[in-house]
Order: sequence, then C-alpha cells, then structure tokens
Amino acid sequence: METWLNPIELEGELVKLIPMKASHKSGLLDAAADGKLWELWYTSVPSPDTIDDYMNAVFSDQKAGLALPFSIFHKKTNTIVGSTRYLNADAKNRRVEIGATWYAQSVQRTGVNTECKYLLLKHAFEHLNTIAVEFKTNFHNFPSRNAILRLGAKQEGIIRNHRIDENGNFRDTVLFSILESEWKTVAHSLKFKMNR
Repeated sequence: METWLNPIELEGELVKLIPMKASHKSGLLDAAADGKLWELWYTSVPSPDTIDDYMNAVFSDQKAGLALPFSIFHKKTNTIVGSTRYLNADAKNRRVEIGATWYAQSVQRTGVNTECKYLLLKHAFEHLNTIAVEFKTNFHNFPSRNAILRLGAKQEGIIRNHRIDENGNFRDTVLFSILESEWKTVAHSLKFKMNR
C-alpha cells in the first residue's frame, strides 16, 4: 500500500501541489484565515485552535497508506493557498478519493480548483491506474457540489446520516465519481476550461 501513494509534486500553470509538511503549518493557517474558512459549518478547515489536531490526523492517515496530503502553492504569489489530498486509498481495488479540499477565499473561482483537480485526476488515472476516483461532500455544501459536477463527475447518490459532526449534527454525504472509462472525455473538458 505504501508504494501506491508515494509523495510526489504535481505542477501546473497556476499551482504546484507539494506533499504537506509540518513546516507548512503557518502558511496553511494564513490561507484558512483568508475568508475565515473555519467558520463554514459544513466543511472542515483548520483554525488556529484545531491546526495541530488537523495536521496530526492528516499525517496519521498518510503513515497508514490511506492518504497523500498536499499543500497548494500559488506560483504567482509563492504562497500556500489551500490544501487537498488523496484519501480513503484502496490500492487493491485501485480506487481513491480526492477530497478534504479547501482554498483561500481570494483564489476561489480563479481556475485554481480546476487545475488542482486536473493534476490530481491525471496522476490518479494515468500513473496510479485507478479505475474510479470518488468525491464526497456535505449535502449542504452547494458550492462544492456544483464544483464537483463542473469537473465532469457524476453523482452516485446520497449517504444519509453518514457522519455526526462535532456539534452533534447528522451529515448527509453526497457521493460523486469519475470512472477510468470517462477520464479521456473529462480530461478534454478540463483542458478546454483551463485554456479559456
């Protein structure tokens, strides 16, 4: 399993995805502070109070071979503008989820998300040889749901009462996927969007 999700840098025109390190802590906090993203109740973005637990959990999943976390560097400003990761890796069945993604408010709707997802999907399908890539989000996170659909993912369904959040709320999770057979068309669409 460790040999399947090896740390790697993925680089595009706008961003560079670099394997997350403990030294990225202050940059991640600065990015999360841009819009006070931790105040969004339907997503999990680290705050000054939760950053240590957040990073410990991320590195624990990575050590177990379940995740590969990235800090997102904006090439123009050379600053961290968010985080994303492969998670719930299933090497035996060649499936992986792309998620736990968040961006500083200033780079939302700027093409950063499209390029990040293209880089992650390209690596997943063309190097990890995945047969399916999953995306999951909170039912109430409509910006995320719409962004996932714009990538070309198809909605699989809604997992009702999937999780209980820290406030005791039941979370319904919306599940999306892109299959290996769909990647060529999805890649063509994403390249078209990035070139516009």
